Amino acid sequence: MAATTTKVAEHHAQAAQHHEKTVEHHKEAAKHHEAGAVEKGAHHAQIAAGHAAHAEYHADEAAKAHAEQHGNK
Repeated sequence: MAATTTKVAEHHAQAAQHHEKTVEHHKEAAKHHEAGAVEKGAHHAQIAAGHAAHAEYHADEAAKAHAEQHGNK
């Protein structure tokens, strides 16, 4: 059980890190768009979307591990 708990914790930590990066890049995208630098803004928006996808993946993996551990009860 400890290995599963560690794995779940790692997925939650990774999800959190990617959510933080998502926020950073959306803020950067907003700055660039406001300044009229549309290409730079789009670049950061795309990076934000990638981090959001990674965050979702890790959240899903944590949920799946939790379901495997507790789903039969």
